[in-house]
Amino acid sequence: MIVVTGATGALNGRTVDHLLERLPASEIGVSVRDVSKAQRFADRGVRVRPGSYSDQAALRHSFEGADQVLLVSTSDPTAHGPSLHQVGIDAAKEAGVQRILYTSHQAARAESPFFPAEHHFETEALLAESGVAWTSLRNGFYAHSLQWMLGPWQETGVIATPADGPVSWTAREDAAEAAAVILAGDERYDGPVTLTASAAPDFNDIAIERPVARRVLDDEEWVAGQVANGTPEPMARFMLGFYQAARAGHFAGTDPLLGKLLGREPRTVRDLLGGEQSERGHGAGQ
Repeated sequence: MIVVTGATGALNGRTVDHLLERLPASEIGVSVRDVSKAQRFADRGVRVRPGSYSDQAALRHSFEGADQVLLVSTSDPTAHGPSLHQVGIDAAKEAGVQRILYTSHQAARAESPFFPAEHHFETEALLAESGVAWTSLRNGFYAHSLQWMLGPWQETGVIATPADGPVSWTAREDAAEAAAVILAGDERYDGPVTLTASAAPDFNDIAIERPVARRVLDDEEWVAGQVANGTPEPMARFMLGFYQAARAGHFAGTDPLLGKLLGREPRTVRDLLGGEQSERGHGAGQ
């Protein structure tokens, strides 16, 4: 059996959908905080049990009988992710799980201005120490984030942000499908695997042919503007960490594995922004 945590969320929920295209529902389970929100899976014959990183015993019960477990990374920016993920790892070990998979990030590293990268790196170390076979899905930066990171560019005609850098913007849907392919397949991927789109455009590439202007703001000027528009300063500085890491090249890497798993070219930035870029933008997005 394969058990997927966080299945009421956008990422792992789609992974379960793709698993249902490949496996009988009786071979799939989900572990969710609110079982009522997973009714659509229960209706299809998926085993639904409660579980969260705040209750190791419940997680252990939800992992019962599983050969593989997919742990979703916490989305709470105020939490210490590795501590929560350790609960999931321990519960999986206690349940006799043979392989743990984890939704990580392509930029996982020991030091980064984008602190989730450090949390992913720490979690991978915990997995390596667990004694259980493990796979870390280092997904590219999810491209749906562009909808708010670019700001109100469709209304203003201007992308006004701090200096950025190349990012292999990756469709969350593609990452979800790839996870299902790995879970349902016969090939075992040990340790970190990188799942990204096939090119890494920066905001200049995205803006260049619209016509959309690109205005680079000083970091502190941008933070002040975000705060003035109602964003809490801690969240603004969290977002600033992305720009600082991007211009340091932390998100620039690409890998062909995602396309191999999907059997097609991953979605491009052009696809994800509605095809509003020119052919040059299309090339950069690939």
